[in-house]
Amino acid sequence: MRTIFEVERSGSSDAGLVPLPRSAGADGLPPSLARKRALRIPSLSEPELVRHYTWLSTLNFGVDSGFYPLGSCTMKYNPKVNEDLARLPAFAGAHPEADADLVQGTLAFLFEMTRLLREMAGMAEVTLQPAAGAHGELTGMFLVKRYFEEQGETKRTRILLPDSAHGTNPSSAAIAGFSVSQLPSGRDGMVDLAALRGALDETVAAIMLTVPNTLGLFEERILEVTQAVHKAGALSYFDGANLNAYVGRARPGDMGADVFHFNLHKTLSTPHGGGGPGAGPVAVSEPLVEFLPAPRIVKESSGLRLDWNLPRSIGSVHSFYGNVGVALKAYAYLLALGDAGLREVSGNAVLNANYLQERLKRTFRLPYDRLCKHEFVLSGEGIAEGVTTLDIAKRLIDYGVHPPTVYFPLIVHEALMIEPTESESKGTLDRFAGAMETIAAEAKRSPELLHDAPQKAPVRRLDQTRAARQPVLTHPFKERGA
Repeated sequence: MRTIFEVERSGSSDAGLVPLPRSAGADGLPPSLARKRALRIPSLSEPELVRHYTWLSTLNFGVDSGFYPLGSCTMKYNPKVNEDLARLPAFAGAHPEADADLVQGTLAFLFEMTRLLREMAGMAEVTLQPAAGAHGELTGMFLVKRYFEEQGETKRTRILLPDSAHGTNPSSAAIAGFSVSQLPSGRDGMVDLAALRGALDETVAAIMLTVPNTLGLFEERILEVTQAVHKAGALSYFDGANLNAYVGRARPGDMGADVFHFNLHKTLSTPHGGGGPGAGPVAVSEPLVEFLPAPRIVKESSGLRLDWNLPRSIGSVHSFYGNVGVALKAYAYLLALGDAGLREVSGNAVLNANYLQERLKRTFRLPYDRLCKHEFVLSGEGIAEGVTTLDIAKRLIDYGVHPPTVYFPLIVHEALMIEPTESESKGTLDRFAGAMETIAAEAKRSPELLHDAPQKAPVRRLDQTRAARQPVLTHPFKERGA
């Protein structure tokens, strides 16, 4: 893969740049700041420049390029029309410090959005401020901490986490000042109830549950879990990253959740990945409402306004009122689908996952062979002598498929975590399953094909050990005139 400086050819124009005098009087800079050598600009014409960057853009892989079964990430297609809605000048051009009278439309949709999310969660109130899922987790942990501080229960400093939890859960708890205790999963992949009851005491503040869990399995005894937690005086936090499995069909509040975060950038029409922006609204049960971040939108006879007078609030967790454009896309998505459409989303997501699971378990080991929800976890262990899950993932790139999540969750050795989402057709699923089956056959017949994969990608297999120990962080080049 060439950089733009390697594309540079002799005889090309210098983009029409005219040299400027270097004197302090001409450009206002003191001589000490003047450039000592020629400006490093490639000698390319405008068409050459455009073609180079257009070519680079074709090397990116995304949902619009092909199948992207990245487990636990919900890399699904998101309607492009919602991107256009988020760019409407009345929303995108609104100044964040504008007086409330001038942004009543924006406040109205945000107010209505909190109502919709509140009903979806089955909980008392929602804040739209958190900017991502992990930010929502951290906000939730701050809410839990403030709740017990106000109760005078200073001993509750522990968070319980199943060993199948999302990786950001323990870090969010630790950043908020809690210690973390791990709970083992039972042989069925669920929370071990005996271990849970043994861990619950007066030092536990909350349990953080991913529902369904990262094995793609729904906690069938979820009511027993939350009832045991509440009986011990603790709270239940639900990680909403896997909401795509039951959106429109079940509500975390009905399962006993006290805190729940949504991922608008996974479930509700904003692409996941690419560095953002995201949004992780947090819903809470009634006892925690007064601690929600400030400001909150309130409705009065004269209209809507932002209320900052919240003395027991944990304070702001995001400037202004969160990522409004992301909330707007989610709002349009919810209005377009309605209850019936949301049920269809989760229904198709679960159907697609179980279809793939049933087919691929004939070839790959399925550690937890039971009905899954939106995703499932295979193991690459034993597929062929010397062949690893990483080899399988790299070889998938040669078949035009983004690899699934690998080596997570940690409780499955050589894990392959696959989430097809509701977006994909049966034809796409069959092509993916066919590629996986072909790779399994290649592993037995010609394992070197997998060891050397990918063979058709712009970048071949890297020496990961050397890259970690001897990273090359800049591209070597020769300065003109140097």
